[in-house]
Amino acid sequence: MKLVSACLAGIPCRFDGKAKKHQTIAQLIEEGKAIAVCPEELGGLPTPRIPAEKQGEKIINKNGIDVTKAFEKGAQKALQIALKNDCTEAILKSNSPSCGCGKIYDGSFTGKLTNDDGIFCKVLKENKIKIYTENEI
Repeated sequence: MKLVSACLAGIPCRFDGKAKKHQTIAQLIEEGKAIAVCPEELGGLPTPRIPAEKQGEKIINKNGIDVTKAFEKGAQKALQIALKNDCTEAILKSNSPSCGCGKIYDGSFTGKLTNDDGIFCKVLKENKIKIYTENEI
């Protein structure tokens, strides 16, 4: 079973209230081969929400509010879903401070990327779940 970022499955859960539907991922959901999660919503953040980016070890939204705890809580809840469903792979939304793998936004809110993983991606890696982004499938 695969775990996928809910926005890639076509669920409008991104910070801007939209989805980034990827047809292959949506098809995996339809075929019962994947489970969709949004760690940010699972952490209690609303949709839409103020954009947030990683700054140091914290996730700060554009208004300067620290939302790290919500991101961490959501990552743990999403991890439990992955483990309960024996997920061995995940397809996550690139660049996200939660789901990004390898590159995420740098915290300047200017669209620049830095080499790092999002909070949820790190948690999955720590639990030996193989990560891909939508750009790799």
